[in-house]
Amino acid sequence: MKRLRFIFLLITTVCFAQTKDSISDKYLEDQLYVGITYNTLNSLPRGEGIQQNGFSNGIFLGFIKDLPINEQRNFGFGLGIGYGRNTYFQNILITEENNTTVFDVVSNFKRNKFSLHTLELPIEVRLRTSTIDKYKFWRIYTGLKLAYVFASNAKLIKDGMTTKVKGISEVEKLQYGITLGAGYGTWNLNIYYGLSNIFSGAQLKDTNASIKPRDLRIGLIFYIL
Repeated sequence: MKRLRFIFLLITTVCFAQTKDSISDKYLEDQLYVGITYNTLNSLPRGEGIQQNGFSNGIFLGFIKDLPINEQRNFGFGLGIGYGRNTYFQNILITEENNTTVFDVVSNFKRNKFSLHTLELPIEVRLRTSTIDKYKFWRIYTGLKLAYVFASNAKLIKDGMTTKVKGISEVEKLQYGITLGAGYGTWNLNIYYGLSNIFSGAQLKDTNASIKPRDLRIGLIFYIL
């Protein structure tokens, strides 16, 4: 009887250790995410009176595959796919005349904005202090985000009238920039610095000044699983 008890205890201990090791070998972190940002436009033409107004903002969400490469599983890579929507409030009037997009500066309006809807591909290098049973930890994730603009629109509200434009042809379809995410536990800072121009071939109507803004987005990112 004592021998059977010993064998049972030994088998239980080995199974528990193997189960713990197998879980430890497979645990992943930070694969579902959602974020919000405040957006600013850089590289606007000087002396043309173009400026932002209102609260330009963005939301993004998606899945990123966690790919640890060390035994502790706290260093590795991430490769994901997601959706992003970024809206910019400013005084650039975007209209269409004879199937041609016209850019101008507008004043005395109630609201003016353009929005981009994107399919995003984040690529990250990931460093964190996580363990199998530690749910709050420090993290620093940095990398590159590629985005394909599948929809764009502009909307102006002025003098009680609304003007809308969909499918802005001058919008660069491929957007990309560098990203940085850092924080502890739930609260994590997220920064995106655009390396590509938002528009290509866009010029102001009267001065022919080129409009080649890039964006800086600063906000928060929350990881669900």
